[in-house]
Amino acid sequence: MDSQVNQPDVTDEGSPTDAGENEPRGISDWSDTRLVRECLDGNERAWDALIQKYKRLIFSIPIKYGASPDDAADIFQSVCLELFSELGNLRKAESIKSWLISVAAHQAYHWKKRKRPRDVELDSLEPEVAEAQIPATEVLAPEMLQQIQEEQCVREALRKLSPRCEEMIRLLFYSDPPLPYVEVAQRLGLATGSIGFIRGRCLKRLQKILGESGF
Repeated sequence: MDSQVNQPDVTDEGSPTDAGENEPRGISDWSDTRLVRECLDGNERAWDALIQKYKRLIFSIPIKYGASPDDAADIFQSVCLELFSELGNLRKAESIKSWLISVAAHQAYHWKKRKRPRDVELDSLEPEVAEAQIPATEVLAPEMLQQIQEEQCVREALRKLSPRCEEMIRLLFYSDPPLPYVEVAQRLGLATGSIGFIRGRCLKRLQKILGESGF
């Protein structure tokens, strides 16, 4: 595996596709357990898929702490490098999401500590000791942790949609500023009049997936 990881492009939501609504995603559909196992076996595509799956989750945490995009990108790289070095020591592969949230939260927390007046009691400790003594639940406010988990739940649900539905929802709801139907239709190669109908079907499918996941 190559430990060099490119920072996520938070403005790039993917390219339009005319793929069918039931086209399988292949490696991106693998469970975390399988992705981790394949990563440890040296499968670079699995490593890329794992980072792709969680890059927005990792990047979003320092942003919530007030980090600039550049600082958030540095934290993202640091988290990915720690993942690369510690993946083999992960006790439960299915807990990787919680592990990533914890590592990113601690790194963002310490970034923010360096940006404000130093706390003598905390900063008198060695960094690794200080981090070990601060549970992730204390580093992250409960409402922030819940928001992070919900956002990731939506991301994972989006990835279970057909490529066309995922792209449409990203174009309609994640673009800033919002795109008009005419532009969305052009990007997807669809008739403008069909956008509303397809949008409704895609949202219903997303709602069903979220419901099945307990959202």
